[in-house]
Amino acid sequence: MRTALIEHAARLIAEEGPDALTLRRLAAEVGTSTMAIYTHFGGMDELQRQVRIEALARLAQHLGGVEATDDPVADLVVLGRAYHVNATSNPNLYRVMFMERIPADEAEIPHDEPTFQLLVDGVARCLAAGRFHPAEPLALANQLWALSHGVAALELAGILDADRAAATLEALCVNVMVGFGDGPERLAASFERARARMSLR
Repeated sequence: MRTALIEHAARLIAEEGPDALTLRRLAAEVGTSTMAIYTHFGGMDELQRQVRIEALARLAQHLGGVEATDDPVADLVVLGRAYHVNATSNPNLYRVMFMERIPADEAEIPHDEPTFQLLVDGVARCLAAGRFHPAEPLALANQLWALSHGVAALELAGILDADRAAATLEALCVNVMVGFGDGPERLAASFERARARMSLR
């Protein structure tokens, strides 16, 4: 019941905006009572907070499944794909997490930890391996996150189909990583390794 309430709440917010979410409507759609919502969450504010926490937990589950290997660039590519798969597998939760304004009083929720730190650490490994030119890992991670989010948003909006989104994401990653300093031949080899790993997932 708790999961159903969270997922239906996310759908209402994602499809119609935060104002569409009311206790009465949510209870009717799930087939329960408003008292059940109070039992699980204590009220609307906590329900909305738990929707965002669940979105973050599912992202962490996807990213946490990416193993580190001796090819940090391939690891970064697989991490980006895992991010995209999470977005398209949990579209409503993703929209609530990354396409709705976060309430100012929820600053204590670690929206970028530990999930974003995985990306920063991945970039740092590429820098340490000499694959990218010296730079601030956080700055490069922000660029990779922006491109991954952009492609995911275009697919969720129906502007790109799944095949075009995958091709666009790969092309963007190639162009950006070359810009970061990686050599085309080494990068091509890393992408081959990443594709092999992703085909097994």
